[in-house]
Amino acid sequence: MGIRKFKPVTPGTRFKAANTYEELTPKYEVEKSLVVSLKNSGGRNNTGKMTMRYIGGGHRKMYRLIDFKRNKHGIEGTVDSIQYDPNRTSFIALVVYADGEKRYILAPKGLEVGTKIISGSGIAPEIGNALPMSEIPLGSTIHNIELHPGKGGQIVRSAGSSAQLLNRDGKHAVVKLASGETRIVLAACYATVGQVSNPDHMNERKGKAGANRWIGRRPRTRPVAMNPVDHPMGGGEGRASGGHPRSRKGLKSKGYKTRTPKKYSNNFIIESRKKK
Repeated sequence: MGIRKFKPVTPGTRFKAANTYEELTPKYEVEKSLVVSLKNSGGRNNTGKMTMRYIGGGHRKMYRLIDFKRNKHGIEGTVDSIQYDPNRTSFIALVVYADGEKRYILAPKGLEVGTKIISGSGIAPEIGNALPMSEIPLGSTIHNIELHPGKGGQIVRSAGSSAQLLNRDGKHAVVKLASGETRIVLAACYATVGQVSNPDHMNERKGKAGANRWIGRRPRTRPVAMNPVDHPMGGGEGRASGGHPRSRKGLKSKGYKTRTPKKYSNNFIIESRKKK
């Protein structure tokens, strides 16, 4: 785990900082039974019309099927390898279970090849194990948290993220997220113990615009450089600021609340995320 800085031998390496990928297993093989093809839209809809700008190109990728549900209860699995996944910021782990089945899971930080992991009720709350939040000790670091029992983990899945289990009250558990939000989740929901791997992802620097093209992001035109017919912030004499920041449709883009006031999950939020 670490970040490698490059010598400025070319313009593209002057500010580049890349991951060393020390956690990955050397010369691993991707499990073909858990890989499916991934079609890129290029920002076009079913009629071929561009509906999302600045999308297109990029390297071809195959999608790894990840087990977010961790519903193979009571069967012990062994970590076969830690692998890179081009579709997410965290690393993934290939787990071989005692009955021969193989599955990919999100790799927690500190998970090593050969480690035994298991999911279900009545197991030890060790790194990589998945169990109901009703059985996880208070204060534990968790990730891949379900919001509905049996649906699979939906939150706390990106690189280096984690949440803390604060309290339990009857059928509910109180979880503090990395954003500072404190919310109520059913204690029957499953979560995985530990922090998501690759915490140094936030320190990576691409170094050049071509690195964005590799992942399918095309150059983005600044709204203030457009004409009035193309964007509300376009036009003006000289370098006009463009007034209040807005979207292409005229909605304010800074400070304007877009969350539905009557959203059902508002009842489960004890404390909203911290304001910057």
